[in-house]
Amino acid sequence: MNTCLKNHFGRLANGEEVSAYTLSNPRGVQVEILSYGGIISKLLVPDREAEVENIVLGFTTLEEYMTKSPYFGAIVGRFANRISQGKFSLFGKEYALTINNGENHLHGGRRGLDKVNWKDEPKETPRGSSLILSYLSPAMEEGYPGNVHFKVCYTLTQANSLEIDFEATTDAPTIVNLTQHSYFNLAGKFDQQILDHRLQIEADHFLPVNMNMIPTGELKAVSNTPFDFLKEKTIGEVIDADDNQLRLGSGYDHCYALNDFDHGLRKVARVNHPCTGRTMEVFTTLPGMQLYTANNLDTPFIRRSAFCLETQHYPDSPNQDHFPSTVLLPNEKYCSSTHFVFSNPL
Repeated sequence: MNTCLKNHFGRLANGEEVSAYTLSNPRGVQVEILSYGGIISKLLVPDREAEVENIVLGFTTLEEYMTKSPYFGAIVGRFANRISQGKFSLFGKEYALTINNGENHLHGGRRGLDKVNWKDEPKETPRGSSLILSYLSPAMEEGYPGNVHFKVCYTLTQANSLEIDFEATTDAPTIVNLTQHSYFNLAGKFDQQILDHRLQIEADHFLPVNMNMIPTGELKAVSNTPFDFLKEKTIGEVIDADDNQLRLGSGYDHCYALNDFDHGLRKVARVNHPCTGRTMEVFTTLPGMQLYTANNLDTPFIRRSAFCLETQHYPDSPNQDHFPSTVLLPNEKYCSSTHFVFSNPL
C-alpha cells in the first residue's frame, strides 16, 4: 500500500518548523518533499535489476537549500523563467519586479515560491499518497500585483507516476507561470554527466534567445538544428556543436514550444538511461518546457550532471503578445498538471 510519513527537517530563523514528507508506493518508488519551497529533495526509483537509487540532485540540510541552491527540486514562481528587465504592463499599468538575473527577473525573484515555507496537508486517496501545499502570496510580493493563493498537490500513484497539480486564484489581475524544477540524473550517479541519457521531445519548434537569454519572439523549427529531439538521441550528441544558441546557453537552456497544446494532458518527453533501464516520461497540460542541462552547476556538483525538464508557459510571455497568455483575473482559476512517470523496461 502507499504510505506518507512526516519527519522534522529543520527550523527557520522565525521558529517555523520545516517538515519532510516521504511518499512511498509498493513498487519501490519513494519521494521526499519538503514544506520549504515544496522541494523534491529525494526521488528513489528502482532500475531493471531492482537496484534503488536517488535520481534528483539535492542537499542534506535546510541551510544549504536556503543559501546555495540553484532551485534544486523546488516549486518555482510566481513566474517561472525570465521576464525581460523585470517589467511588464497589465491593463495599461506597468509593474517593476525584483531584478535577480543580470538585468532580468528570474523564477519569481529573490524570494520566490522556492523560498517560502508552505502549509502542508498529507492526504490518502485511492490513487495514492498525496501532499497538499498552500501559500498566500501578498500583493506586491517581489513586485507582483494581487493577493494570490497557490495550491500544489503532489501525488505518488501505484503506477509509478509522480503527479503535480498546480492551482492559483487572485483578487486582482496578475500573471502566473509555475513549474517544478527538479534536476534529474537517471543513473543516480551525481559524479557523472548525463550526456549518455537518451531524450525525445514532442516539439517541432523551440524559442531562440538573445544574449540576455530572453526569447527573441521567434518560434524556430527544430529541424536541421541541434535542438531536434523529435527522434530519440543522446543529450550529449550535439550539445557542443558550433551553434550560436548553444553558445548563448553554454549548452541547452531553452524553452520548447510543445506540440498539441490544445489537447490537454499529453506525453511531451521521454528520457532513458540505457545502462540502468530507468525511464521517465513527462506528461503536461502546459505549452512549453525548458530543457536545461545544468551547464552552470558548480562545486560540489559536476557540470552537466543533471538535466531539467521544466514544464511551463513561455519565458517573457507578458511582454510577447503572440505567446500564450499568462494573465490571471479575479474569479478565474489557474490550473496545470505535470506527471513524471517512471519505468525500468528490460
